[in-house]
Amino acid sequence: MIIGLPKEIKNHEYRVGLTPASVRELCKHGHRVLVQKNAALEIGFDDTAYVSAGASIVDDAAAVFAQAEMIVKVKEPQPSEFAMLRPGQILFTYLHLAPDLPQTQALLNSGAIAIAYETVTDSRGGLPLLAPMSEVAGRLAIQAGASAMEMAHGGRGLLLGGVPGVAPAKVCVIGGGVVGSNAARMAAGLGADVTILDTSLGRLKQLDEQFNGRVKTLYSTADALEDAVLSADLIIGAVLVPGANAPRLITAEMVKDMKRGSVLVDVAIDQGGCFETSVPTTHDKPTYRVDDVVHYCVANMPGAVARTSTLALNNAPLPHVIALADKGWQQALKDDPHLLAGLNICKGKLTCEAVSQAHDLPFTAATSLLQ
Repeated sequence: MIIGLPKEIKNHEYRVGLTPASVRELCKHGHRVLVQKNAALEIGFDDTAYVSAGASIVDDAAAVFAQAEMIVKVKEPQPSEFAMLRPGQILFTYLHLAPDLPQTQALLNSGAIAIAYETVTDSRGGLPLLAPMSEVAGRLAIQAGASAMEMAHGGRGLLLGGVPGVAPAKVCVIGGGVVGSNAARMAAGLGADVTILDTSLGRLKQLDEQFNGRVKTLYSTADALEDAVLSADLIIGAVLVPGANAPRLITAEMVKDMKRGSVLVDVAIDQGGCFETSVPTTHDKPTYRVDDVVHYCVANMPGAVARTSTLALNNAPLPHVIALADKGWQQALKDDPHLLAGLNICKGKLTCEAVSQAHDLPFTAATSLLQ
């Protein structure tokens, strides 16, 4: 199979879908890999490294899309890339379709086979291709939030961990999954006063044991959430409903009542955001203020640490990329129900029920499209 690696074009996105090491594995399986010129130069992987791994370098994205049978990316295709997709071409990347009707419609119109990293599952019910970036985003959320709390960035002027004789900042983490636990670990490690809210008692018990009392855990009711948010200096939104829009847990009214200069970091912004006042931002302009509350809503947070993110990400999808290339998409999906869960759009049909519900579009069961 011919596999294409285009350069990412989203604002300040330097991650790539395949490292030279991943390319080498694909070439060992007899596949041909086309890499766009300077696709990963900014993160230290030059074209020579890709050529040494067995890839061919092409000048532009159009050449990659025109020749490749499968496109491996990191972020969802941008408008200029929609027109380059063709019927039957495999697209394997993060898609986040639930809050994005234009992209959903464009992929349906393309006739491509779009497999989303974020809905591929595993035998334990986890999301293994989302987890590496969730780990990065959770840890990065604390760095971003701590910076946003500084006076120069519109915050309250608080040091996250305080100093002897001065209380640390209060951090509220909404959601105890991969993002939330990593955010809590970073915040607690820096000495903050951390509270995690979740609706799973089992998960709260795990977190309590994991942190050995260094972090408070709360069952998330409307009262508990409101009390925790209004007393916090930094709030991390880390909720996830796989494939679907994130629930809006913090209302505009709650934001009005929050402390002046407090900070909201919405890690769920890729799935529409979990704060009513959230609007996607970019690394160029990451924050804005609503009612004197600083909002950080960058939709590709891990792109800020692109080399770490690329290395972390490549380990997870590579076996699936190899399976798709070795077997073809139909056989690979037949053989692996967890990869099948990643199929969101197939030849003009919407195969992810959560996305169909989000946009009120017809749903087709993925199994019905496998010959």
